[in-house]
Amino acid sequence: MADLFYILTHIAEVIIPMFEWLGPWSYVLLFTIIFMETGLVVFPWLPGESLIFLTASFIAFHPVLKLEIVIPVFFFAAFIGDTVNYFIGRSLSRWQWLSKRVNGPGMVKAHRLLEKHGVKTVAFGRFVPLIRTFIPLIAGTMHFDFRRFMIGNLLGVTVWVLAASLIGYYFGSIPFVKEHFSLIILIFVIAALSVIAILTLIRHFRRKILKRNNML
Repeated sequence: MADLFYILTHIAEVIIPMFEWLGPWSYVLLFTIIFMETGLVVFPWLPGESLIFLTASFIAFHPVLKLEIVIPVFFFAAFIGDTVNYFIGRSLSRWQWLSKRVNGPGMVKAHRLLEKHGVKTVAFGRFVPLIRTFIPLIAGTMHFDFRRFMIGNLLGVTVWVLAASLIGYYFGSIPFVKEHFSLIILIFVIAALSVIAILTLIRHFRRKILKRNNML
């Protein structure tokens, strides 16, 4: 517990030496995480834009990595990941074990959005955590036009990576942030977890109420 508390309150002091130790392999690690989050439907819980944002912030006040390399790394990881996910969707009917694992509310929502908005869903769906993992998959299962999918994929990934990288870099350049980086990130994490906890409780109580009404 003490080690976890130290990591959360000294994020920069832990992550930056790790990047220094890994050297060029840091780019491979970052590529792999974004690719898995985007391209492999069983890993939607991995960090996406938060990883891009934090990496760019680290670079702003401690250039252990190069932003001009990190941005293309993130771009190709997400772009290739979406493309792989699309082809997984095309083959999903052959993989029954995977089909069972990915069925759920996220997949249903992605299906509705894609049917209604097409290319716009592929592009803007990139900005919705969890849903973005299922949209390329659904596009593949629907045999959505590959050319249109790639246009949406290109637009969405480009804006997503550039926005998260540039905002993160600007954030890390602020003097106050440089001095209190770990504390600010810890506050963000606590706020995000609090929102998730509140939403989970709301869903839990709403289900209870619905069940009660059905029983009546």
